[in-house]
Parts: sequence; structure tokens; C-alpha cells
Amino acid sequence: MQSKLTTLCYIEKDDSYLMLHRVRKEKDINKDKWIGVGGHFEAEESPEDCLLREVREETGLELTSWRLRGIVTFSFEGFGTEYMFLYTADGFEGVLTDCDEGTLEWVEKAKVCQLPIWEGDKIFFRLLEEGREFFSLKLCYDKDCGLQEAVLDGSPLSTDLG
Repeated sequence: MQSKLTTLCYIEKDDSYLMLHRVRKEKDINKDKWIGVGGHFEAEESPEDCLLREVREETGLELTSWRLRGIVTFSFEGFGTEYMFLYTADGFEGVLTDCDEGTLEWVEKAKVCQLPIWEGDKIFFRLLEEGREFFSLKLCYDKDCGLQEAVLDGSPLSTDLG
């Protein structure tokens, strides 16, 4: 199974993140989840090329200030492995447009983990809130999308996020 390369960005404004509620595609592993904006690399793109293109395509915004925060390795039973470059951005220009993949909404950072998000996302939101400079996070999910393993910078973490 081939691995995938993706980017994901959490755009920040007024102590909120721009979140995408994935409700428009039928065959979507993220269906009904809330995530940041981003997507798959195209041929010859760097992580930053992919980031800027995906943000523009999904939001209409042009990023002016962003930072690579971590690399997240997702392993999904039956789906293979995805390597995601995780960014935050605090500067942008333009007008927010509709997204064909779902609904864009500014969500207060304190309320993000109350939304239907992936269990592993709660780990990297905590790392972002703690101001962690850079991290490598491995998240392993079973075929039913249950989080089975989390490894931060080579050390296992508890997956009990209750």
C-alpha cells in the first residue's frame, strides 16, 4: 500500500481556529468530522507549496504568516500510512469563500475538542496549546477508526484521552 503525503493547517484568529466540518463528500474518511484545511501533495510540490495551494483552494485566503509545528504519521488498518505536515497560521489576506468539501467556521480554541474530531487530534491540539515548538506524533487507528496507539517523539503515550 502506498503512503500518502498531506498538509493540514489550523488558521488562527481571535483565539479561534478556522475549522472545516467535512459534510459534503460521500466517500470521505473525515466525513462529519471537524478538521483544519489542507490536503494531498501534487507532483513536485514542497510541503509549503501544498499548504498555500490547499488553503487558497479551500478557503480563498492567502497565508502571509505560518509555521510548521509537527509531522503526524497516521496508520490506518486497511488504508495504509499518511504523513501529514501540521501547520498553524496567524496571518492571512483575502475573503473567506465557501468550500466544496464542507462548512468553514471559526471555532474558539477552548471548544474545539468538544466537536466530533479524531481522538488523536486531541493530542496535537494539546501540544499546540502547550506551545510545543515541534513534534513528531504517530497515531495508529484500527479499521473502525479507533485510536490504538499514540507515540510522541518516539515515546508511547496513553490513548485514554477521557
